[in-house]
Amino acid sequence: MLVLGIETSCDETAASIVERIGDTANPIPHGNILSNVVHSQIEEHAPFGGVVPEIASRAHLSKLDFIIEKALLDAGKDLTDMDAIAVTAGPGLMGGLMTGLMTAKALSAATGIPFYAINHLEGHALTGRLTNQVQFPYLLLLVSGGHSQFLEVNGLGDYTRLATTIDDALGEAFDKTAKLLSLGHPGGPLVEQAAKSGDPKRFQFPRPLPKKTDMNFSFSGLKTAVRKAAQDNAPLSNQDVADICASFQQAIVDVLKNRTRKMIAKFENTHPNLEDKNLVVAGGVAANKRIAEVLTKTCEEFGWSLIAPPANLCTDNAAMIAWAGLEHLGNSEPSPQNVAPRSRWPLDETSKSIIGSGRRGAKA
Repeated sequence: MLVLGIETSCDETAASIVERIGDTANPIPHGNILSNVVHSQIEEHAPFGGVVPEIASRAHLSKLDFIIEKALLDAGKDLTDMDAIAVTAGPGLMGGLMTGLMTAKALSAATGIPFYAINHLEGHALTGRLTNQVQFPYLLLLVSGGHSQFLEVNGLGDYTRLATTIDDALGEAFDKTAKLLSLGHPGGPLVEQAAKSGDPKRFQFPRPLPKKTDMNFSFSGLKTAVRKAAQDNAPLSNQDVADICASFQQAIVDVLKNRTRKMIAKFENTHPNLEDKNLVVAGGVAANKRIAEVLTKTCEEFGWSLIAPPANLCTDNAAMIAWAGLEHLGNSEPSPQNVAPRSRWPLDETSKSIIGSGRRGAKA
């Protein structure tokens, strides 16, 4: 089975052709990425130090047709070869979501090929099944520009949020730190690069909520501590910047290590007969090598395996959307033409709102 995936939720315009090999009822999935085309808008947004929604929408509109055409060409397939079209319908920037969703609807209406409106977060959540054939259930750590969550993945469409951030997401904290230090955009890779030559012990940044039993995250206090360190040491030398980045990253690593240990213990209590013990880490922050290294060691302490997809499948891409479509194909009804984009779309829609100090204060 073949699915065309379309991703336009933020500042990457992407299309991909993914093939599923074997029967849909097979509990061990096997996928083959035939093409994965991503047009990044980094240069367009870099002068502003972050993503500008209007610029992102216009870029998607001007590039998407050509990106889809290239994905089909790279895969050696025609649109009529597709069994379905999968498209991100949320969460994300509304203008970008509308561009991708309307394109998928038009292609579906013109060809009769069914389409599936996919939750962007579900794309991340299922990537470990595409790359490593992970079986349900498993523990998911979703860390991106907009989300920092632990989720229990029991099956397709069966997700339970176990912990989330009460203010800033982890990727947002990286980006804001990079902007504060004038490193540029996108911030995550630039902070990681600067940290390599820094002293992680120079600045004693806080480790928020270390003793909380609910295991939620908070990064706003850490971000404030970084700002104070930058102000107290201004003007900053290159070494000052490196030391701040290294100390900031070490604080993040310590928080994730603390939460992961507690979450693994909790997951084992609720799944006493678990045979395959896997922590899947997904989202753009999952590409951070230092974080992956520490999470790997933490998992090994408990006899678990860390499943971290390749870096190009951690950041926004259409292959994960196509795969999510393949998971739903044969298991779920196609989406209707009147389906609407959603700027907020939590994986676990039954979870209660988290009222914290951040502007989100919601379950998304």
